[in-house]
Amino acid sequence: MLDPKLIRNNPEEVQAQLNRRGEDWKNVIKTIVDLEATIKVKQALIEDLQHKRNQVSEEIAQAKVKSQSVEGLLKEAFDINHDLDAARENLAHFKTAVNWCEGVMYKHLPNIPHIDVPNGKSEDENVRKPEWKWGTPKGAKEFGFVPKDHVALGGENIDFEAAAKLSGSRFVVLHDKFAKLHRALAQFMLDLHTTEHGYKEVYLPYLVAGRCLEGTGQLPKFEEDLFEIKGLDLWLIPTSEVAITNLVREQILENEQLPLKYVCHSPCFRKEAGSYGKDMRGMLRQHQFDKVEMVQIVTPDESYAALNAMVKHAEAVLEKLDLPYQKVELCTSDLGFSAAKTYDLEVWLPGQNQYREISSCSNTESFQARRMQARYRNAKTNKPEYLHTLNGSGLAVGRTLIAVMENHQDKDGRIHVPEVLWKYMGMNKDNNII
Repeated sequence: MLDPKLIRNNPEEVQAQLNRRGEDWKNVIKTIVDLEATIKVKQALIEDLQHKRNQVSEEIAQAKVKSQSVEGLLKEAFDINHDLDAARENLAHFKTAVNWCEGVMYKHLPNIPHIDVPNGKSEDENVRKPEWKWGTPKGAKEFGFVPKDHVALGGENIDFEAAAKLSGSRFVVLHDKFAKLHRALAQFMLDLHTTEHGYKEVYLPYLVAGRCLEGTGQLPKFEEDLFEIKGLDLWLIPTSEVAITNLVREQILENEQLPLKYVCHSPCFRKEAGSYGKDMRGMLRQHQFDKVEMVQIVTPDESYAALNAMVKHAEAVLEKLDLPYQKVELCTSDLGFSAAKTYDLEVWLPGQNQYREISSCSNTESFQARRMQARYRNAKTNKPEYLHTLNGSGLAVGRTLIAVMENHQDKDGRIHVPEVLWKYMGMNKDNNII
């Protein structure tokens, strides 16, 4: 959530920054400011009554010294005390209502974009630069034949019909070497991130409490895209970012504990609400998919260096698999709800003849930490301050499987497995084709 002090002290600037996202937050900010102003009015009334009570008390004391009647003053003091009790009770009830109301509103307010994030009204204004491309995208000319997509290449080993019998649409059953290749990709990513990039591997629950989803910003904003276990306060994770990041909720970490770098392989579950009719062919958009997720928890002064490093870590996976890709800086309107700044990586898919997102790396700054009450003790001030949290796909396993299949196919529809995966597949230079 946003810093309440920021809204109280500079509501116009907060509104202007939020409006860069493409929505008008004027009414929400105005409501918060008006509620805070009403609290001040009620507090001022209490202070005024307290001042009057003190004056009357002084007058009563003086009257007694002079042996004057105090009957009228006592009645006035009684009335003031009655009004003061009523005003205090009114303020307490009002503050309770305001806290609830502001809590709801703050939970719906997105993060403020970093000042360097380019303005834009749609994803078409995301920034792509020639120097942010790696590898050579291949089409029919480079292959010497018309490349197939992953559905055609997989044949009966990528089985949507069997999955539909089990679970309905947007699920898949992988058979034989394609299931093994899927597993190999996840193992390779985990090994790379833990041995070369300094992440600590964790295994976490796939079901989390609602407060965890509120902490990372999925609730209440994206409730319609989540799978809830009815009757229990448990939800299937849309990404392991939720479970990993909440490991530090309601804690104060010591400075020497930081940075924390976690990596986790897990399934992810999403209803894909609002995507009806999009990417219906193949494995691109599924209700269940696997992802290797990176999370970093750092001090504020380290978070943007950590973001750049995280992007490099995701890029390393693609480069070692020899998959052409491009980096994309998201504009303000395409930023995720919790993100202050995001870079996407888009991998080249010959079967679609276009780049498609395969990783998204974001710095949420203190936005998630405030919602989770996750802090660290500043070594210089010895005071608790909010952490910065970052997350990034390293990578989406299913989409990486698609990219490997389509980029490393031959004219006979066979897949030449990249060398870095041979040891996970039990392959060698003479036996590396599926």
